[in-house]
Amino acid sequence: MDKYKKQRINMVDSQIRSRGVMDERVLRVMEVIPRHLFVDEGLTDQAYSDNPLPIGERQTISQPYIVALMTEALELKGDENVLEIGTGCGYQSAILSKLADRVFSIERIASLASKARMVLDSIGCFNVLIRVGDGTYGWREESPFDVIIVTAGAPDVPKPYLEQLAVGGRLVIPVGSLHSQALLKLTRLSEDVEDIKKENLGGCRFVNLVGEYGWGN
Repeated sequence: MDKYKKQRINMVDSQIRSRGVMDERVLRVMEVIPRHLFVDEGLTDQAYSDNPLPIGERQTISQPYIVALMTEALELKGDENVLEIGTGCGYQSAILSKLADRVFSIERIASLASKARMVLDSIGCFNVLIRVGDGTYGWREESPFDVIIVTAGAPDVPKPYLEQLAVGGRLVIPVGSLHSQALLKLTRLSEDVEDIKKENLGGCRFVNLVGEYGWGN
């Protein structure tokens, strides 16, 4: 018996469904993915709490509600090619791996990428490919992407993301200052990269998107 199953179900009911996330595929996956494996052993008892947690290297695992909100906004059906910017501990990658066909994830910190790879392999998330590098360039050779999710705050939307987003594709990204962002959902409407529908999903605060098209190095 998975001793954390009850905690996951409670997390989904009290923190996610109650706040308006209604995509049943997202909710079911979050009831299954063992979030406690993605945090340090000393924080295991807090893995299902309603807040972000440190994962080392001044990075964090996002609050469960934010993970669910961003994932729902991607409108995944199961056959998508996904680009994730900011692998971190790999928890968001694991969620995506169960909801899409392939996940291409970029992490700039090699030690986090290595640890995430081990945990993802341990739970059978083999459709996630991780690259270490500057995520603001995207992953051009695997584009176009049906969806792009960015788990770090940017000063503006990096142009490579719009260029690598398929027509009809969705991009979810926090944009704003170093200390506060708006969570934006952008939908590419045509071959023109400027032809974008923009929605504001609310305020948020993420670690900084570091790189050529982010906050610099």
